[in-house]
Amino acid sequence: MEDLVLNPNDLKIINQHIFEHQSMPGALLPLLHAIQDDLGFVPEIAYPLISKGLSLSVAEVHGVVTFYHHFRSHKPGRHILQVCRAESCQALGSEVLENHIKNKLGVEFHETTADGAITLEPIYCLGNCACSPAVMIDEEVYGRVDSKKIDQLISDLKRAS
Repeated sequence: MEDLVLNPNDLKIINQHIFEHQSMPGALLPLLHAIQDDLGFVPEIAYPLISKGLSLSVAEVHGVVTFYHHFRSHKPGRHILQVCRAESCQALGSEVLENHIKNKLGVEFHETTADGAITLEPIYCLGNCACSPAVMIDEEVYGRVDSKKIDQLISDLKRAS
């Protein structure tokens, strides 16, 4: 369950970003990116602060956060595992791979493992089509991923956590 109150440090970060972005034309996307870059997500509890700071409705803020797959509204796990769902990866087996990953981790897309180690997310092109299927873990892209390779990568992540 999401916290109903922002912790003081997160509140300070969010307010600072609002202050830095509020006079920019088209500030919402850069503001959301800045918040997510610092916190790892854009807390739903912050939507009213963002909407007030940018003179937007809460619905507009919510709509942008939920429209773009990149934004998260809940705190992610310590590692983000993204599975490419673009055409090239699908043609070369990403659907089988994503089902294997879901079964191995015991989560669906946009969920985090019970131990808080890994959040699973879809992504819609990693630009690694020549090496499909591809995944990205945190900021590193891996190509030609099969069940054996992803099992090793997941095992490495869990050991590192």
